[in-house]
Amino acid sequence: MPRRTATMLASTLILIALFCAGLLIKVPYSEMSPGPTVNTLGEARGEPVLRIAGRKTYPTSGHLNMTTVRVTGADYRMNLGQAVWGWLAHDSVVVPHDTLYPDGKTEEQSTQENAEEFSQSQESAKVAALKELNIPVATQVVVSTVVKDSPAEGKLHAGDVIKAVDGTAVEEPGDVAELVTKHQPGEDVTFTIVPAKEAAAAEKAGRAPEGGRKVTITTEKAPAAEKGGKDRAIVGIRAGTDHTFPFEIDIKLADVGGPSAGLMFSLGIIDKLTPGDLTGGKFVAGTGTIDHAGKVGPIGGITMKLVGARDAGARYFLTPDENCAAAAADIPDGLTLVRVKSLDDARKSLEHISAGKTDALPSCSTS
Repeated sequence: MPRRTATMLASTLILIALFCAGLLIKVPYSEMSPGPTVNTLGEARGEPVLRIAGRKTYPTSGHLNMTTVRVTGADYRMNLGQAVWGWLAHDSVVVPHDTLYPDGKTEEQSTQENAEEFSQSQESAKVAALKELNIPVATQVVVSTVVKDSPAEGKLHAGDVIKAVDGTAVEEPGDVAELVTKHQPGEDVTFTIVPAKEAAAAEKAGRAPEGGRKVTITTEKAPAAEKGGKDRAIVGIRAGTDHTFPFEIDIKLADVGGPSAGLMFSLGIIDKLTPGDLTGGKFVAGTGTIDHAGKVGPIGGITMKLVGARDAGARYFLTPDENCAAAAADIPDGLTLVRVKSLDDARKSLEHISAGKTDALPSCSTS
């Protein structure tokens, strides 16, 4: 066989071997790509994303789109060829599998965690929006969880409103632990509560839960493994906060998880509750967590969200301050990044966009 032919044959066989290896060798990586964007002022699957009842609302136009990232599942294993293709592609990112699913977290566990974060973000979005509009929101301390086989199991339930402990009114979740730990293990502690069903009915009616009934629980010693657990009295609950809104605000969006839509939900609520048009008919997208005080926090997958927003037609993107550096490193053509640190920042920027005063917008390229 001529040397040239032999060399070409050997090269071809090596390429085939490498191609097969690329298909067969699994690598510990996952892929992130742009997910769908949804207009918080519009509809999803035939239903309004934001529905407000019991309060006057106003017509809206334009877009306030929340953005998402699509990720491969926990059980999915990329082959070497897919990983290389993902690294080369502009509209996807390949990351270590443990980045998305740390500590062996299953897809079901991740989905549940994302669902809980999404629910919490909706609550925070409502509170922040109403505070921005100076609309009072009642806050109460509630039972978040009850530990299995604890003294509180069967006596207190998740969602119960805690009005007082041993007759002392509670205003913050930390007040509950402070009052319980004044006891010695084995002593009784008395909770004044409004049961979860009654509290839910009061919230639906737009009023704070009233009254209350007393529940006495015998404390036990905290587990020795718990920090500071020696001889510390506990009842086996975790306290949190809940809010009673003066009217109904319902957010419906299926197959979406995580906390990153909080900012856009808040802006959508504000737009519906105020006269005029917050966007001026413009297409604005964005992302960012939000807390009850209206502070905007960073999110993951910012570059993928920028691509998804641009592809959907957005011209402006509200970008959390802490994500600005990464976002500014690769801005899709035709998209203007707007730096936001708070809900008030975002609202003012929308007013500038609506009025065409784009020179006044805080940029991700400036501090």
